[in-house]
Amino acid sequence: MRAGRTSVAEDQQRGRDIPEALPEATAGERRWHWVLLIWVVPVAAVLIGAWLAARGILNQGPTVVVSFKTGTGLEAGKTRVKYKDVDIGTVRSIGLSQDRSTVLVEAELTPQAKGLIGDDTRFWVVRPRITGGHAFGLGTILSGAYIALDPGKSPPSSRRIFQGLETPPVVPADAPGRQFVLHADSLGSLDIGSPVYFRRVRVGQTVSAELDSDGNGVTFRIFVDAPYDRYVSGATRFWNASGVDFSADSTGFHLETESLASVVIGGVAFQTPPEAAPAAPAPPNTRFELFDNREAAFKQPATVKDTYILHFRQSLRGLNVGSPVDFRGVVIGEVARISLDYDRARPDLRPVVEINIYPERITSRLRRRGAANETSIRAQTLQRFINRGLRAQLRTGNLVTGQLYISLDFFPNTQPVRVVSRSEEPLEIPTVPGGLEEIQNSLTALLQKLDKIPLDEMAGDLRDSARNLQLALSEISRLVSRFDDQIAPELVSTLQQARGAIEQAQGALSQDAPLQGDLHGTLREVTRAAESIRSLADYLERHPESLLRGKREERAP
Repeated sequence: MRAGRTSVAEDQQRGRDIPEALPEATAGERRWHWVLLIWVVPVAAVLIGAWLAARGILNQGPTVVVSFKTGTGLEAGKTRVKYKDVDIGTVRSIGLSQDRSTVLVEAELTPQAKGLIGDDTRFWVVRPRITGGHAFGLGTILSGAYIALDPGKSPPSSRRIFQGLETPPVVPADAPGRQFVLHADSLGSLDIGSPVYFRRVRVGQTVSAELDSDGNGVTFRIFVDAPYDRYVSGATRFWNASGVDFSADSTGFHLETESLASVVIGGVAFQTPPEAAPAAPAPPNTRFELFDNREAAFKQPATVKDTYILHFRQSLRGLNVGSPVDFRGVVIGEVARISLDYDRARPDLRPVVEINIYPERITSRLRRRGAANETSIRAQTLQRFINRGLRAQLRTGNLVTGQLYISLDFFPNTQPVRVVSRSEEPLEIPTVPGGLEEIQNSLTALLQKLDKIPLDEMAGDLRDSARNLQLALSEISRLVSRFDDQIAPELVSTLQQARGAIEQAQGALSQDAPLQGDLHGTLREVTRAAESIRSLADYLERHPESLLRGKREERAP
């Protein structure tokens, strides 16, 4: 028997009373089984909880924190996070930053949003707004604002803190096309979402507009949709097509617009000059200059510029900075500055005009010029032209607007002028009167000639002539009265006699008058005589010998 176990006989010897029906005890195996069963339930619960916790952790999406300047329209537990109008998360909490300058929005995203979070992921609040001629977020008027997500182009990363956009991006990051950077002096009528045109076809829109850090201009970002982005090369010119471009210059009135939308919301247009050489498409983020209008964009760029000054003796009203300078109709420069020059020798104030002439527009051979003695060479060339009569003249380009321009031409009858070459000052081109000044000088000369005419003596002669004419008119009046008294009655009787003679002639020439019958008889006799003469002529033509022999007698057959 095992230790710790006694027999019934030994128990009886010890005086114990043990019932006979009492079963024999075993060694505690059933107690251990119950202990194991009791611990299985909590262990299983722990394992299930751990499994559920691990599954929840594995299936939980990323949590991001986005900062905005304001939390208008956002509510914790209600505001949704969407990508392409699909719910991918919910705003969990909204609070303030430590410096209270921004609002921190904590959003819990779904697991499928893990691949959408990268370094360049963008968040913004979608609210109702109208910009660039388009309405956005009108559905949020009833449903409320929500946070939109744009994954960008970078691969997924562990970044979880982002700066939200206050202005929603106009173009998604995955849109086909390219962005370009434009620089202009001012914003003009452009706005985010303003259209971009190519040959009057809308091919893109303005993405952003920011003031330069130095305050000297505005930088625009535009997006050109594919496949139109291939038309943008390094030689492409961009210009502001906003509103209606109305201008009045020396060539007349000009009215240009790209479309009705550009009149209201503005726009940008681009095109490559026809004379530009074929080039590859420009890479993304290439910088271009945004010109004010199409004319300025297509103006031939000048790398060489010569400056000259002109002195005038007439008013320069109507001449503006930028007015053309042409030579026989070909524009070779423009007006750069207009001011007054004090002449100490006279003393006098004279209007002075500074012009820029671009030699490249005259001949391509002047593109490469030596730097040594450049001013002296220019002076010698200018002197030869001046000796031939080269002068500058103000002319009226448009009678309606009164705009003036400067014309260079040869005037052979002008006096020669010597060019003074000074390195510190531009060369001077002599001028001749033109336009209104020439007309005024002609009128002045005419008035001076009129002053030399002896008008008083001519007036006395005219008075004498008037008296003589008055006497002549008196004589004529007397002759007319005499005609009425003496000549007119005789003339009337003569006319009556002439009328009677005409009546007698008419009576003689009437059809029933005797003269008419005699005349008809005479005409009949003349007719018979003519027929006899004709018969004689015919006979003589057949028998000319009858003039010598006489008429032969015709024999009977």
